[in-house]
Amino acid sequence: MGSKAKKRVVLPTRPAPPAVEQILEDVRGAPPDDPVFIALGLDDSPGLSQRAEDTEAQQEQLYQQSRAYVAMNQRLQQAGDGLKQKCEDLWRAGEELERDVGQVKQVALPGATAASLG
Repeated sequence: MGSKAKKRVVLPTRPAPPAVEQILEDVRGAPPDDPVFIALGLDDSPGLSQRAEDTEAQQEQLYQQSRAYVAMNQRLQQAGDGLKQKCEDLWRAGEELERDVGQVKQVALPGATAASLG
């Protein structure tokens, strides 16, 4: 049978880390639309912290607007449901009123109803 001992894979040695100067040179030489800078939102221009605060304020404002929109939408849906119910109630009351008026006419004016029909 085969040996269960696993062979060790020998990895190549790691290269030496770049010097600070090399890192700075790479960062300075990268274009402003480099995906790393875009993804991280980095910028060398002054006022970065102000822009971050502005962004946070915008996000908070958008969040509050979204919450207000959702709350208003719920209120509108509830109001619409209430109006539908009241409309149905009014429609039923109108039908009932028409029946009652017809009954009153038959009781109060039995001859007038027959004359108006003929």
